[in-house]
Amino acid sequence: MSSILTNNGAIVALQTLKNVNSSLNKAQSEISTGKSINNAQDNAAIWAVSKIMETDQSSFKAIQAGLNVAEATVATARVGAEEITKLLNEMKTLAIGADSDSADFAKINTDIVNKKNQITAIIDGTQMNGVQLLKTNPVPGQTNFTVLGSLDRTNGTVATSKNNIEVASAGFEVSIEAATVTAVTDRASAATALGEIEALINVAVVGAAALGAAGKRIADQSNFVGKLADSLKQGIGSLVDADMEEASARLQALQTQQQLGIQALSIANQAPSAILSLFR
Repeated sequence: MSSILTNNGAIVALQTLKNVNSSLNKAQSEISTGKSINNAQDNAAIWAVSKIMETDQSSFKAIQAGLNVAEATVATARVGAEEITKLLNEMKTLAIGADSDSADFAKINTDIVNKKNQITAIIDGTQMNGVQLLKTNPVPGQTNFTVLGSLDRTNGTVATSKNNIEVASAGFEVSIEAATVTAVTDRASAATALGEIEALINVAVVGAAALGAAGKRIADQSNFVGKLADSLKQGIGSLVDADMEEASARLQALQTQQQLGIQALSIANQAPSAILSLFR
């Protein structure tokens, strides 16, 4: 039955064209933004997951930056400890040289005192951004230096827990700076001073080794956190990024469908005019 009031063909053609245009707009959006899910309306569940992952990825980048600074801070203290070890070895050599009746004890003692003063200067001056790991309190009121190592998210909840890395003070302010070395005035006092310096060398070596181990741990954690951030970024991409090859092919198909839909609608709109021929 033909009707001049209801054009069923035009209605179907118009609905089809609207659907094609909607799909075409989405394909164009994917190509222009590079994302198949650009907002919560596209897919609320996946969008929500991707946003949580984005916040975690951003957090890990910030944590990695903090770890890099902490690594440099510990490395600064390690270099200071190694320099102190070197100076103590030089003091040991001087004390050994005093084990002779022909030694210039006054000159040797002056050299030892000067090197001890230099060690004090290193302990007091070795710092980065105010953190002095060679002293008793690296930061005011604390005997440890703490840096955030990671944020762990509990599955199925919004809760996160912190994992900190703590680096203990080397404590050279008390164990080395405040230690006394017997003045070298003869062979006997030189032997006493040698024993005291040997003990200080052991303290310095142990402290430098501990700082080296702490620095390695921080460096490893920084490397891991960086890889974790990259993995999260890849995971986010797999959730929301558009497949550009597929989107391009779909765009061309939809453009063809749009042209056919326009032609179909044009043909359907011409159908009522055919009824006029019945009245001629």
